[in-house]
Amino acid sequence: MHPTPALSLLWGLPFAGFLLAIALAPLLAERFWHHHMGKLALGFGAALLLPWAMAFGPGQAASLVLHAALHEYLPFLALIFALFTVGGGIVVQGGPWGTPAGNTLLLAMGTLLASIMGTTGAAMVLVHPLLRANAHRTRKVHLAVFFILLVGNVGGALSPLGDPPLFLGFLRGVPFFWPTLHLLAPMALLAGFLLAVFYLLDRRLAAGDGAAAPAPTPLKLHGWGNVALLAGVVLVVLGQGVWQPGELHLLGQHVGAERLLGMALLVALGGVSLRITSHHAHRQNMFSWAPFQEVAKLFAAIFVTMAPVVAMLQAGEDGALASVVRLANVGGQPVPMAYFWLTGVLSAFLDNAPTYLVFYELAGGNAAMLTGERAQTLLAISCGAVFFGALTYIGNAPNFMVRSIASHRGVHMPGFIGFMGWSLAVLLPGLVLVALVFFRGN
Repeated sequence: MHPTPALSLLWGLPFAGFLLAIALAPLLAERFWHHHMGKLALGFGAALLLPWAMAFGPGQAASLVLHAALHEYLPFLALIFALFTVGGGIVVQGGPWGTPAGNTLLLAMGTLLASIMGTTGAAMVLVHPLLRANAHRTRKVHLAVFFILLVGNVGGALSPLGDPPLFLGFLRGVPFFWPTLHLLAPMALLAGFLLAVFYLLDRRLAAGDGAAAPAPTPLKLHGWGNVALLAGVVLVVLGQGVWQPGELHLLGQHVGAERLLGMALLVALGGVSLRITSHHAHRQNMFSWAPFQEVAKLFAAIFVTMAPVVAMLQAGEDGALASVVRLANVGGQPVPMAYFWLTGVLSAFLDNAPTYLVFYELAGGNAAMLTGERAQTLLAISCGAVFFGALTYIGNAPNFMVRSIASHRGVHMPGFIGFMGWSLAVLLPGLVLVALVFFRGN
């Protein structure tokens, strides 16, 4: 997006209004919301773009849309498409899941796998066996909620492959294994806390359900072709970080050639998955395009309407959010505790990748310094960007996907506000614990 004059907070109203619609519309007019979600998303996008065109010119409005599309939305959609199709073709059957101990084990495994195959990849592969193994249960909302918290977010903390913010840090010079060495302890603390809470809650709810879990059967995995494709997706993502041949000028935007090639390869991998996956595998996973379509519609408007808010943050002390930015540094020195909460809270409502970059630059923007004398600050930024993504449905890519898949499988998932009630009650105490253990006095 080309530079624009200083923006007032009023430019954030379309974004705030769309978040409010996501929160309230499913509660107040569920049928209307599901039938007209795309039109509402288009309307909120227009509510920003039309005044933007009048204030800064049609060229600036077009630039905003193209920047959001080429740099954020289309790469996001290509990755989601690949992981959604590939994950939908991998069938995990049997295993000890379906009991409190088995469910806790599955969540723990997913938490670890998330840093290897990405939070979205792990979520798309494991959400189906979790819900299928617990089909006998009457109360299942907590299964999807904790799955989002752990597999969809917290588990991605240990590598650049796990979560987009850490991947951007890797592109900025942070060593590949820096998150593994430095985020392991806070992730273990938070994940251990959440797994313990889940086990106690699941055991209590299982006892109240009264339905007996199915007898464990041997663990089987079907769809090895899709497993190979999943490895291909991981390699494509990693390749975009190590192979950067330069930028291309496309529709007035400077876009890395590796990003364009990456999008093409991801779409191709998803297409191959659809070609080789059997109808039986799709039936086993109750494969439907509805979750993908919902995410595609919502995030098109989110990426466009959040652009002015991100620009305000990027303006630093010269922008409308200068008071927020000033909280992060006192006397010219970064305050890790402030970076943790500011990066985190904003990541819960904005895309956590650009939020990470804003505070990365605010803290100095130099990888050698941030992994050396200011390592505690980078730790705070990284933990905030990854962990807080679980506070809302829009905080990280897998959240809405898991919600939609669970709803498609008959789980009565809470709305935007209801989910925040869950996350504040369960996740917030763990975040406070992380803050006190790792950032107190900093």
